[in-house]
Amino acid sequence: MKKLLVGILLAWSALAQAGDLAERQLPNGLKVIVKEDHRAPVVVSQVWYKAGSMDEFNGTTGVAHVLEHMMFRGTRKVPAGEFTHLIAAAGGQDNAFTSYDHTVYFQQLRNTSLPLAFRLEADRMHNLLLTDALFSKEIQVVMEERRMRTEDNPQAKVQEALMAAAFPEHPYGHPVIGWMNDLQHMTGQDARDWYKRWYAPNNAVLVVVGDVKAGDVFALAQHYFGRVPAHVLPQRKVQIEAPQQGERRVIIKAPAKLPYVLWGFRAPVLHDVEHDWEPYALEVLSGILDGNDAARLTRALVREQHVATDVGTGYEAVSRGPGLFMIEATPAEGKTVAQVEAALHAQIASIQKDGVTPGELERVKVQVMANKVYAQDSMFYQAMQLGDLETAGLGADKADAMVAQLRKVTAAQVQEVAKKYLIDDGLTVGVLDPQPILPGMHVNEGGVEAGHVR
Repeated sequence: MKKLLVGILLAWSALAQAGDLAERQLPNGLKVIVKEDHRAPVVVSQVWYKAGSMDEFNGTTGVAHVLEHMMFRGTRKVPAGEFTHLIAAAGGQDNAFTSYDHTVYFQQLRNTSLPLAFRLEADRMHNLLLTDALFSKEIQVVMEERRMRTEDNPQAKVQEALMAAAFPEHPYGHPVIGWMNDLQHMTGQDARDWYKRWYAPNNAVLVVVGDVKAGDVFALAQHYFGRVPAHVLPQRKVQIEAPQQGERRVIIKAPAKLPYVLWGFRAPVLHDVEHDWEPYALEVLSGILDGNDAARLTRALVREQHVATDVGTGYEAVSRGPGLFMIEATPAEGKTVAQVEAALHAQIASIQKDGVTPGELERVKVQVMANKVYAQDSMFYQAMQLGDLETAGLGADKADAMVAQLRKVTAAQVQEVAKKYLIDDGLTVGVLDPQPILPGMHVNEGGVEAGHVR
């Protein structure tokens, strides 16, 4: 196991040295981050706007995502649909997504076509057409998307209700796609206001990974984006969630075949990569509970006790807002939510009381770090990691330091965060109470992620 870990660390180091990071800020405030990767003549270009659903005002939830849709509706120079057509004609692909923390637009194409991507993105950064006529068409698309992804999806309804209960004060409590009532009453002016408020070079990060030279990318960025004017950004107010003082529980009744339970424990996120340790211990804890077929929850609840058909955990250490340590499970046929919750509590209590074994800890560390190393094979993932770290305020150059900190996590630290954060007073529970599925009724029982991809 130790030899494997050493090999993984050496592989990570080699990848880091082969693709050193270069950063530059243009006079208009645009941060440009380049990582050279010369394994293939392709490039990934991403523009990250530090504006997500957490920045929305009450009554306009979903406007960040609506604006993402509108960004494909054209400018005076590039008509609606032409952006994607031009990228496709160059042999590339493009898309976008909105999350709680940011909105991201990206292209993957041949390295010789990077000027095309820059020209198109710089154009729509400040020349977007946002007429009421275009808005009225696109808002209907977004509302239909909400119906399909959330209102016809019982697990998604539980997830939405849990977030609202877990964060009654912080904007993470409203969905990225927005509440239907807000979408129904949204106007073209709401979208125009959002665009004017947040879409500026001094609120954006340009990330490029691929077969390029950093100096050439900086020159291209200055040529295309350098002419986009900066503007004064609104002052961001500190938004926190008050400490939770007791378990919260929401029950959703919806047509479904099986019940479903989702737990969210209040948990910290990274603020200082080199000195925070709890988020790393929580990431390892997540792997111990649900990292592979030998993980505790799958082994105990699915294979041994047969109380659940599937179980999983989730934790994101990198976030602009407060964190949650998530656990979800689907009871096996004939089993109840109460039985599943009792089994989950027993597994958590076992770690809190007896800790984790050295072999268990090492196996999960190897797995977590191996996943990070193997993901470096993807230029797109490399760019995603850089943009995520930069827009969260941690710094794009901190990826290596995070791996080193993960390696330092001890069994005692894993036990400590389990005792401190996996407690009832910090727990929000969402439960799906399945109702009969009537003939002709469409039910989508797959879960959804917080972000959205067009």
